[in-house]
This record gives sequence, C-alpha cells and structure tokens, in this order.
Amino acid sequence: MAEEAQAGEAGGKKKGGSVMLIAGLAILTLVGAGGGWFVGGMIAPKDPAADAKHEEAAAGGEHGEGKKEEGLPHISTEAAGVVLLEPITTNLAYPSENWIRLEVALAFKGAPELPLAEDIHQDILAYMRTVSLQQIEGPRGFQYLKDDLQERVDLRSQGKVGKIMLRSFVVE
Repeated sequence: MAEEAQAGEAGGKKKGGSVMLIAGLAILTLVGAGGGWFVGGMIAPKDPAADAKHEEAAAGGEHGEGKKEEGLPHISTEAAGVVLLEPITTNLAYPSENWIRLEVALAFKGAPELPLAEDIHQDILAYMRTVSLQQIEGPRGFQYLKDDLQERVDLRSQGKVGKIMLRSFVVE
C-alpha cells in the first residue's frame, strides 16, 4: 500500500510539474508579447497625418511635381568635389567563378574632372580582374586592396584625387 501511495505521488508530481512548466511558458510568452507590443509602439510613428504627408512628398506631390527632399544634402556631388563612379562588377582572376562588385567614390582636391574619373573607373576595373580571392580575404586583405587602389588612383590622377572611398564591396 505504501508503494502504491508513492507511485501515486510520483505520477502527481510529474503531472503537476508539466502543468507548472506550461503555465510558466505561457506567462513568459505573454510577457514577451507585451514587451514587443510596447517597444513597437515606441518605435512606430504616432502621427498618421505625418506619414501621409511623407508618402505624398515621396510620390512627388498631388500634381506629380517633384519636390526637393528636405534634410542633409548628399555628400557625393560635384560641387563638393566628390564623384560617384558607376558600380564595377567583374569576375576575379582566381577562382574565376567568383564575382566582385565595387561602388567607388573619388574625392578630388580641386574641381572634379569627369574624363579623369572615367579613366580611373576603367583602371580600377582592369585591376580588379587581376586580383585573386586569396589576396582580398580578411580585414588585412581588404586594407591592402584599398591601399593598392589608392596608389593606382594617385598614379593615374597625378595627385588630383585626394581619396578613394569604397562605398560597397561584395564578393560572390
């Protein structure tokens, strides 16, 4: 009889333990959902009229006329001496099935020269076709690539370009 009572208590503890586990998970789920709702309410915009106004400005206004966007101007303008080159997409020398895509901007020391920028674009493209994947692996390889590109730009521009800026760098 004592054995039956102990077996009954063990079954009751297991059953009660699983109920407590499920209850605990339900409470944690509710707390997590409430926290997510609260944080989402803090992040989400409060004023629907401001959202509609922003969407209208992005669409070009009521009459289809394009409006200038307010805020900070883009840094890559010819007036600032920065020329954004067309994206460079090419395959690497080894392994040749890997592709690389670069978006490069040039910061000129004086007034930007567009023919010179196009020559630099073609020079970077030709150089990237000679680079292997092993040369550009890791942070040190990326820094070496950037230094090599800066050296090539300095040679091509004869000091007219102050800095080369890599805006994006993707290897596939």
